[in-house]
Amino acid sequence: MTSRLRSAVVAAALAAPVALVAQRAIDLTGTWAFAVVTENGTGTPTVTIKQQGDSLSGTYESGRMGIIPFKGTVKDSTFTFALNTGGGATLTFTGVLVNANSVKGDVDFGGQGGATFTGERKR
Repeated sequence: MTSRLRSAVVAAALAAPVALVAQRAIDLTGTWAFAVVTENGTGTPTVTIKQQGDSLSGTYESGRMGIIPFKGTVKDSTFTFALNTGGGATLTFTGVLVNANSVKGDVDFGGQGGATFTGERKR
């Protein structure tokens, strides 16, 4: 085997695991402990997510708002979901999977401000 061919084989072998990781789909299914950081303080809702393909559904549960269902989507390592509060506002969460058990992103309060969030998978 020539050194040029050997180099090409080694390069292909080293690139293969990277390609497999990039193609692996994320799965957000589970129960998450979120921290939503606003200018008025930090809320700690529990977010339960069910993922089917690129669709998300679940519940957002907080002491202040109760349990609210939501729907959303996921693509590559990003996701978004929206929920309607009892007061008529729509909260839209847009985030990214940091690793298998951690997410982070931003929340839009229906054009009336926003916040950031992090989340850790509980189970």
